[in-house]
Amino acid sequence: MAVATFGAGCFWGVELTFQKTKGVTSTSVGYTGGSIKNPTYEDVCTGQSGHAEVVQVEFDPSIVSYDALLDVLWGCHDPTTLNRQGPDKGTQYRSAIYFHSSDQEASAKVSKDRADKSGRFNSAIVTEITPAPEYYMAEDYHQKYLEKRGMGSCH
Repeated sequence: MAVATFGAGCFWGVELTFQKTKGVTSTSVGYTGGSIKNPTYEDVCTGQSGHAEVVQVEFDPSIVSYDALLDVLWGCHDPTTLNRQGPDKGTQYRSAIYFHSSDQEASAKVSKDRADKSGRFNSAIVTEITPAPEYYMAEDYHQKYLEKRGMGSCH
């Protein structure tokens, strides 16, 4: 198994999208990239902690490639809006790829460049690509939030 970590706005809908991807064996939502240890949802929502809402994806690379997961990422959010997805505003909603290896870093950069040049988006992609910092799992009530409620999307 391998791990990928992505920020793409509200983590509920992003998690549901990756859950439906063949080869993804598990997902969890959490926080990464901030300045305090063990942040709570309330800490993250203040915008003061510096964390992003993220989805951590465990996947079987023999079934789904990291490149294919990047394609899912580009399709499930607007990577051209800085610190915003739909009605959600703030640094915690930033578009980000947190790589776990040099191979993931290289793939992410190539994929971002290809998506940027594709003409699919009206503006330049602002997605940050950085090493994966410590990941903090979000509170239990956030895990599989939309699935638990029988909902198909956030908004």
